[in-house]
Amino acid sequence: MDIKETLFNLSNKCALGTVCTAADYAAEQLSKYCSVKKLNNLTLLGTLKGKNDYTILLDAHIDEVGFIVTHISDTGFLKVAKCGGIDVRHLPSKTVTTFGKKEITGVFSSIPPHLLKGNDCPTDITEYKIDTALGSNAKDYISVGDYVCYKQTAKDLQNNTVMGKALDDRAGVLCLLILAERLSQKELPVNVEFLLSDAEELGLRGAGTAVFDNTPSEAIAIDVSFGNGPDISAYKCGKLGDGAMVGISPVLDNKITEKLIETAKNNNILYQPEVMGGRTSTNADVISVTKSGVKTGLISVPLRNMHTNCEVLNINDILSVCDILENYIMSGGVMND
Repeated sequence: MDIKETLFNLSNKCALGTVCTAADYAAEQLSKYCSVKKLNNLTLLGTLKGKNDYTILLDAHIDEVGFIVTHISDTGFLKVAKCGGIDVRHLPSKTVTTFGKKEITGVFSSIPPHLLKGNDCPTDITEYKIDTALGSNAKDYISVGDYVCYKQTAKDLQNNTVMGKALDDRAGVLCLLILAERLSQKELPVNVEFLLSDAEELGLRGAGTAVFDNTPSEAIAIDVSFGNGPDISAYKCGKLGDGAMVGISPVLDNKITEKLIETAKNNNILYQPEVMGGRTSTNADVISVTKSGVKTGLISVPLRNMHTNCEVLNINDILSVCDILENYIMSGGVMND
């Protein structure tokens, strides 16, 4: 697998609501290494059989933040609502794709600084409009309820760092694909399930329902977390290039957390702790309370510019996540603990 090419393909495609190009691509890639079933438009479950009935589930969400069309003006401008946690301050001049009768490229309108009244940027999404340049023909191609995603081409930066949209959580999806490729070539001590879940950005909705009918013995959520940057306190984030962020929280299973850290140390794999006082705001929160509860851990990739069209991460941190989890799974997880 070409890791960067796969990540760029995942990033450039979309997965929101009924738009499932990223999920279709991920399903195609995952099916090269294991059996895959589709639970809905976006949610996928892949399985590799091991020597034991004990099952470790790995979860990464395939969906992304975006928008939904709420109004179409006679002059071709769209009003939208947010689907997920969008910071509207960065929207002016951003390019998007509207998935109507065909894909329509548009751009969030931006008022020239010379014409601004005051210095405040609007904070309400209803004050922003997307210019489709279709004029009065916009309603021929676009309908209220159509989904809108950022339009961005993923790119290389420097020092094995890349940028793109939806790296939250296509980075985690890439980890699942890498692990599926690696583990498909081994005799596994346990069953391994790869869950590409939907609707994490809409309130952690997809993972809990997906796990309900397929309760694993234990689970590990793979997500992104805050990466270091200017004016961000070091204790609030991880450092790009310093390895996987292993979640430590009272809502996570202590044995899984301790073994993930032990695995990293014993195999000289870079890692960094991520301490949270309660909820993790990831799928780990809902998986851990599904049915009578699932032992759940969390491991993340540090990411800059979260929930924007230009998220930034280091490929080495993705490999750190994969190296830790590969060794963890081959040791049987916490099956015997």
